[in-house]
Amino acid sequence: MCIEAREALTWWTPDPLVFTSVGVSAAIYTRGLLRLWRAAGTGAGISRPRAAAYFIGQFSLLVALVSPLDRLSDLLFSAHMAQHEFLLVVAPPLIVLGRPLVALAWAFEPAQRQRVLRALDSTWLPRMWRGLSAPLAILLLHGVVLWLWHIPSFFEAALRSEPIHAVQHLSFFATAVLFWWAISNGRYGRAGYGLAAAFVFATAMHTSVLGALLTVASRLWYPLYASRGAPWGIDPLRDQALAGLIMWVPAGLLLSVLSLGLFAAWLGEAERRVSHAERRRRMQANGPARAAAESSTR
Repeated sequence: MCIEAREALTWWTPDPLVFTSVGVSAAIYTRGLLRLWRAAGTGAGISRPRAAAYFIGQFSLLVALVSPLDRLSDLLFSAHMAQHEFLLVVAPPLIVLGRPLVALAWAFEPAQRQRVLRALDSTWLPRMWRGLSAPLAILLLHGVVLWLWHIPSFFEAALRSEPIHAVQHLSFFATAVLFWWAISNGRYGRAGYGLAAAFVFATAMHTSVLGALLTVASRLWYPLYASRGAPWGIDPLRDQALAGLIMWVPAGLLLSVLSLGLFAAWLGEAERRVSHAERRRRMQANGPARAAAESSTR
């Protein structure tokens, strides 16, 4: 018996926790965004495209976690991989692009904002944030989390237990958000675009390696999918190869394109710096000549 597409489209999983989390975060963002725009003008601080990116990112979380894709992920490893790509490479960069911390700050009254900032400064959270948001640190953490959860015993534990599954999804999403935040708000000044491109490219490479290993594997990594898919006539080895291809090709291609975009931005920034330095050099060279010309006419 094969999975009927029409039947699968009815497999929604309306998780109250997911709806509450997405709804509350979207409401706070909207409150901060509207207050910012009322104070500084529409598009100030957070442009309309950035705001749209944030809401698309939140919608993609619902696609991953409450649409039929969520239930299909229990039967098909390929669907599970697609779900993970939403949590790793679709939702996080879109949400980070929306500048949620700016909207969060504006969601509070000025007095409340100052109290919250003072309270946070008195804790260990700022030190932990500085450590975790270092681009190299989060590159390594993000990679370790991704590979660790694909160890068969860990992955199948997540398939068998909803709480463990939730921890898996949360760790994927949280480290991905930190990763994209770190490379878009890096600490390396003008070299930031170049290093961000390198970090994204490194992530594309190691995730592509994992995808390739799954694609060409001659044995099942997660035998649990064989027993779950058997009543539906699913070939688990072909399904595993498809899952590997999803990680290898579309996800790897998207990361590579983003890396090339960051590299192009780095080249543009370098060209602007060279042009600016050249203009300053010419102005400095022309200064004495102009002064000499003016003195000779007196």
